[in-house]
Amino acid sequence: MDDHGRNPSSDQPILYVLDTNVLIHDPNALLNFEEHHVAIPMIVLEELDKLKSGHHSVAAECRQAIRLIDKTLGEASPEDVEVGVPIQRGKSGPKGLLSILMSKRGEPNSLLPENLNDNKIINQLIDLHARDKDLRLVLVTKDINMRLKARACGIAAEDYSTDQLVDDVSMLSRGYHTVPGSFWDLVAKVDTRQDHGRTWHQVQLIDNLPSVHINEFIIDEQGFVGWIKEIQVDKLLILDLHQEPLLHQEAWGLKPRDIYQSLALYALLDPDIHLVNLTGAAGSGKTILALAAAIEQTMVTKRYRRIIATRSVQGLDQEIGFLPGTEAEKMEPWLGAITDNLEALHMDDENTHGSVDYILSKVPLQFKSLNYIRGRSFQQSLILIDECQNLTPHQMKTIITRAGAGSKVVCLGNLAQIDTPYLSATSSGLTYLTERFKDFPNGVHIALQGVPRSILAEYAESHL
Repeated sequence: MDDHGRNPSSDQPILYVLDTNVLIHDPNALLNFEEHHVAIPMIVLEELDKLKSGHHSVAAECRQAIRLIDKTLGEASPEDVEVGVPIQRGKSGPKGLLSILMSKRGEPNSLLPENLNDNKIINQLIDLHARDKDLRLVLVTKDINMRLKARACGIAAEDYSTDQLVDDVSMLSRGYHTVPGSFWDLVAKVDTRQDHGRTWHQVQLIDNLPSVHINEFIIDEQGFVGWIKEIQVDKLLILDLHQEPLLHQEAWGLKPRDIYQSLALYALLDPDIHLVNLTGAAGSGKTILALAAAIEQTMVTKRYRRIIATRSVQGLDQEIGFLPGTEAEKMEPWLGAITDNLEALHMDDENTHGSVDYILSKVPLQFKSLNYIRGRSFQQSLILIDECQNLTPHQMKTIITRAGAGSKVVCLGNLAQIDTPYLSATSSGLTYLTERFKDFPNGVHIALQGVPRSILAEYAESHL
């Protein structure tokens, strides 16, 4: 069910007016308002038209939104476009209407100065409402300031929340359950077996653990670490991972610092896990773990043919075209996190810079912009996506669907550091991914614990 269009007090369809940022956030947004009427102001079409060309990531979203609007309106006459064209929904037939709100110079009921496009849209809605008091009208925008201005002018306004799956990010799965004391105190019945050197426990719990999902881990204070591999009505199938070997894993000379990093590294090195999603504060080790595991699996075990590294940075896509050099050279300033972590991996070498240059020349590591990734398919590649918290759910889907046969995707992010104006922790693509993939049998999510970069960084985190 969609979040929009529910109002038990009336059966009259609502006129939902979409702002540009909604169509950039989700180019298919106009399909998500059920039986209601969707209107797109002419100003929004003009903004989409201005943004549709170029190499920034927004351009692709704009083009997709324009194509869907064009397909929906089809061969309709100008009169029909103003009144509303039925929205076709596959085999289920038409449901709801789509119209274009025509701009009229100097709306008679304008309240706001017309120096901004946002104000022009709000003035249009004020005029519409003044001419038809019974019209149920809602402005849908990701811009909180525009929502505040609309409400101040007496126009109902709301965020676009169809792809928002959680209301509170603290409710998101952390990827593991920490049990005080011994896990075995919670077990009513256990059946243990050995298989190819691995220990499996089929357990029946006295009280069920809250919201258990496949591929989550169980950690207790006695040193037990279990991996949930199957969930039945009243039983769990758990793979016993044994804490000592976990803590002594190594990838490209890097050893995990704690049990959480150990679990992340275990998942990164597991060939049966195709998606690893690592979240955590700055300094928790996300990037260095992913990079060490990636180099290990391209240089040593040869599991993947290449590493594709990309990073979502606010402003990157708009500015990258103006930087000199090749795509790889353009990307390097923005992917400093990767080279910084390479230096950290080779800190003990006699010549750290020499080692990093050598690794960069030998490792099939490619820095790519997000635009390069969409529309491509990558076989036998390890795809590292840093700063995932700045991606929309639609962008996240676009990138992850690029993973071809034998590829692995590693998503890294920190929900506390969102730099994109129209995203919040609850509407971020990283939150969407975590929630959508919690029951995926070939995916692992780990929320890493903060390992402070320094005493200074720790003090700044808590005092600034």
